[in-house]
Amino acid sequence: MSMIWSIIEQWAEREPERIALCDEQAQWTYRELVTRVRAMAATFQDTGVKRLALQLDNGLDWACCDLAGLAAGVVIIPVPLFFTAEQQAWVLESSGVDSLIGPGREGWSGHPLPQSKYTLWQRTVTSAVELPAGTAKITYTSGTTGQPKGVLLSDEHLALVSQSLAANMQSLDVTTHLTLLPFSTLLENITGLYVPLLLGLRSVVLPLASVGFAGSSQFNPAALVQTLLRWQPHTLVLVPELLRVVLMLVQQYPGIATSLQFIAVGGGKVAADLVVQARQLGLPVYEGYGLSECGSVVALNTPAHDRVGSVGQILPHCQITIAEDGEILVQGAAMLGYLGVETSLSSDEPIIATGDLGYCDAEGFLWITGRKKNVQITAFGRNFSPEWVEAEAQLFSAINKLVVFGDDLPNNVAVIQVNPSCAHLLSEQIQQLNARLPDYAQVHQLILADLSPASGLSTMNGRLRRHAIFQQFHHEILQLTTGGSQ
Repeated sequence: MSMIWSIIEQWAEREPERIALCDEQAQWTYRELVTRVRAMAATFQDTGVKRLALQLDNGLDWACCDLAGLAAGVVIIPVPLFFTAEQQAWVLESSGVDSLIGPGREGWSGHPLPQSKYTLWQRTVTSAVELPAGTAKITYTSGTTGQPKGVLLSDEHLALVSQSLAANMQSLDVTTHLTLLPFSTLLENITGLYVPLLLGLRSVVLPLASVGFAGSSQFNPAALVQTLLRWQPHTLVLVPELLRVVLMLVQQYPGIATSLQFIAVGGGKVAADLVVQARQLGLPVYEGYGLSECGSVVALNTPAHDRVGSVGQILPHCQITIAEDGEILVQGAAMLGYLGVETSLSSDEPIIATGDLGYCDAEGFLWITGRKKNVQITAFGRNFSPEWVEAEAQLFSAINKLVVFGDDLPNNVAVIQVNPSCAHLLSEQIQQLNARLPDYAQVHQLILADLSPASGLSTMNGRLRRHAIFQQFHHEILQLTTGGSQ
């Protein structure tokens, strides 16, 4: 029995009329949620579903199908809508799914789903990669190069992470969470669905267009403002790119912040001064840290335990050690492995080498200093982490996105996407950015570019594809720094 599902059933028994999930058209009590999920789970079992791909927008149906997978012991494979068509096809083929809820595909047979507008599509799978015992979810990471990688997670692992986060949230007087990120990202799947339901809260699960996302590269701030004003949520989870948007909006519409009591930010480094600025404007922002291989969140700041600039205290189910080279190693929260890759993880005390550099202070707060593989060593032998520079750039309105390169170069080059409304401030703000940095980490040369998801150089969540950017602008970088002599 899934631990997450068992606790949700207990809520339905104790307080059946409490609201669990809602969208713009409907709201489900805990009793109705359990009834619907049980019916969906029975359909999965009756039709022989083993591995189910969810290729849906955020909404009640996504939540119901995902929970039914937990209840029925079905492996769930979320298919991100922001993946390209080729990446989505790769997810379906590499994972060996036998069933799909989403757009119909040629050669698949359809079955109606109970109390849903969607169809269950099925096919015969003659061979599929064998999964480790206990696999409950395959979450795909977009990565920076090549095809997405499937991370194998157990129900027990998902429950450990969710329960640790729920324990951190219990002291907050909150009742409503609003989902802003896609459920197909593990972060929102856990924090927007599992954690609220474990706490008996209400989660507002809206289509992505309703919270401002328009396709893979556009964002409508007005839609987000209207959603925040209408639903008055207590909690949100943001990536740094969305934090900057909300920070801009709250200065124009202070009313969007009045209900908010806790905003978790993760998925990338956040400048400490940006957190301070957000709090001064009434946004209760708390930075966290995690990765899919560790079941998402590993550390988190909270109102009770907070240190600006750190990513928070380690969650109770995790143990952190720091390798000799500064790499962060995580125990107690390890994936089962990567899909199709023979795992080298120890079965008794598996360790995840995160690839991130950092340290823990005496009070148990974790600090991230950069990515191990991204450390830049300039032609003059000075080391710096580009994530530090890129996080500081978040403070400046003229810089929409920035990625810096200085490895083996006599000076550093930043590839920048400029905010058109503030383009006239760019030169001045680059000087202000450099004033915050030592000379070896400063931006010396600029390349202006489109770094939006539509360009293929960043993900929908705003994470820059560093390798792809370097490959595209390699010639220009050399021309600016060495005259193209390398």
